[in-house]
Amino acid sequence: MDRRQLLIHGVALGLSVPTLTRIAFAQTMEEAQAIVDKYAKKVEKWDGPTTGPKAQSAKTIVNLVGDMKNGGHLGVTKGIEEAAAAIGWEVKTIDGAGSVAGRTAAMGQAMALNPSGIIITGFDAVEQAPAMEAAKTAKIPVVSWHAGPVIGPMPDQGVFANVTTDPMQVSTAAAMWAYIDGKGKPGVVFFTDSTYEIAIAKAKKMQEVIEKLGGKTVEWVDTPIAETSQRMPQLTTTLLQKHGADSTHSLAINDLYFDFMGPSLAAAGIPGSGAAPVNVSAGDGSESAYQRIRAGQYQAATVAEPLNLQGWQLIDELNRALAGEQWSGYVSPLHVVTKENVEFDGGPNNTFDPGNGYRDEYKKIWGKS
Repeated sequence: MDRRQLLIHGVALGLSVPTLTRIAFAQTMEEAQAIVDKYAKKVEKWDGPTTGPKAQSAKTIVNLVGDMKNGGHLGVTKGIEEAAAAIGWEVKTIDGAGSVAGRTAAMGQAMALNPSGIIITGFDAVEQAPAMEAAKTAKIPVVSWHAGPVIGPMPDQGVFANVTTDPMQVSTAAAMWAYIDGKGKPGVVFFTDSTYEIAIAKAKKMQEVIEKLGGKTVEWVDTPIAETSQRMPQLTTTLLQKHGADSTHSLAINDLYFDFMGPSLAAAGIPGSGAAPVNVSAGDGSESAYQRIRAGQYQAATVAEPLNLQGWQLIDELNRALAGEQWSGYVSPLHVVTKENVEFDGGPNNTFDPGNGYRDEYKKIWGKS
């Protein structure tokens, strides 16, 4: 029963509107807490593929990275390199350096190498449509991480499988956490980047959840994620001056926005922990985000992705493409990280690395165990 139905039914039973409003609020808060709690637990059970093609031998692949300064991109790249070593492939990593021109140049370099396969890590496939078409013509399989809002195959863009957690679940979990922390009335500044279709989709979902639950949008900020180091310090100061206490929370589509907010918040006399605006990210669970959350310094929560696992999945999906099989259908798990649970994650620097044995599972599939 939704809030409106509850009010109608309660009035018919003779309950007052204030009483019913309190009941509805408690019910909604309980449901939101249940969602957050679900994703805050340890991930210890493997729910991914258990069958697939054996390792295709002697392959050289190229990993095209949107921006190696981005913690999410770097985390996935580490997983790709680890998995490539396990399967017996050579991987060449090319940095797009955070710009369209840099990524275009990187795509050109990749095609010149005539690799067995290409991985796109962290940029929109539509942006590089001519190069994607060239790869399709050359019959070079392409897999991707966050190359669009779709999970799995993106045939129109020439992507065999796009690897990601469910971006709408990630956004919902982040918004629910802010709703709970804001005691049902968060005033939110949303940070996104219209360069990426997936970024807009995630931010819109967060806004939809916040407003549906009774929170409000203070401002929608569209600023390039690749330029956060230059833009965020002054932008943070401007937003504080403009909105003051009306802005209780910041919701961003990526941790990188918060990498450069701290000094401006400190200069304004805002302590790192507990004071508004409370910073919450809908991805990716970068090493720097974990450090901030652990220290209680200018980030309270992130909805982390299993970046290293996703690197292994990308290698597995590319192996399936090279073997002429279908994508695995696997959607990797997400994880709400706060100061209360930040210490139990087991990856490098305690980033989200599920204890579900994924390395051994993929090695078994490939015949490398």
